[in-house]
Amino acid sequence: MTEADGRYLTFSRDEWADLRAATPLTLREADLQELRGLTDRIDLDEVAAIYLPLTRLLNLYVAATQNLHKVSAAFLGTLAPKVPYVIGVAGSVAVGKSTFARILQALLARWPDHPQVGLVTTDGFLHPNAVLAERGIMNRKGFPESYDTRRLIEFLRELKSGASQASAPVYSHVVYDIVEGDEVVVNRPDILILEGLNVLQVGGADEFVSDYFDFSIYIDADESHIEEWYVQRFLKLCETVFQDPNSFFQNYAHLSHDEAVATARGIWREINGKNLRENIAPTKTRASLLLRKGLDHRVTDVSLRRL
Repeated sequence: MTEADGRYLTFSRDEWADLRAATPLTLREADLQELRGLTDRIDLDEVAAIYLPLTRLLNLYVAATQNLHKVSAAFLGTLAPKVPYVIGVAGSVAVGKSTFARILQALLARWPDHPQVGLVTTDGFLHPNAVLAERGIMNRKGFPESYDTRRLIEFLRELKSGASQASAPVYSHVVYDIVEGDEVVVNRPDILILEGLNVLQVGGADEFVSDYFDFSIYIDADESHIEEWYVQRFLKLCETVFQDPNSFFQNYAHLSHDEAVATARGIWREINGKNLRENIAPTKTRASLLLRKGLDHRVTDVSLRRL
């Protein structure tokens, strides 16, 4: 354990893995197969070494927070409403946020103290394509200005106020747009995981998305590594999702390998890499926990913010 940054305690992979203690591995290979993304190669060793210590820590934090709510209610002479513990997961496109969030959800839901674990992505809070086109920012989808931040904050406010349920819009990666008339309903979970690019973003508003987080995680890696992961994912999408006749990106489906690589690198250079450098990476020191990945996608070290 080191203290290179006074705000964080940094653990090597092995040091972090030791903090698992007796936490049982409740996922099987078949479960993991369903949770992996298109190009993710995460295995049960990674789950045991990285995720299990994290779920042990979060279980302790959730219990402490729930107890604090009870103490406050007792002091005020009121009943403590059930309020979800909100975990934010941030990081670049292609860094593995979605797979990470799904695995974390599955593991946390297996703890007896908090079986109801919701997962919502901020993609659903993107403005519809028609709005982005009207504002001339279709090529900035994923940048802070492309999100309906007010609607996202309202969603979190409802959950944190103890509302019985809250709804979020649904985004389709096939049609590359909000699905009109569809929504995901969250029914007062014990824990809510909110995953997205800019969830730690701050700006000129009086209220931030991260104000509603109890804990936040940033998944980090060298930009050169993330770009390679993005290129590999793009190639895989050309073989799969882009083949769908309804796909917004069907015109990419028949690119040659070299054309697809060139296209992916161009998108990274003009959009995703730029967004990472300008908006996403600068927010990482606001996270409660930093997970640093190597080229093989395995976490090399973990930094935990001091309380």
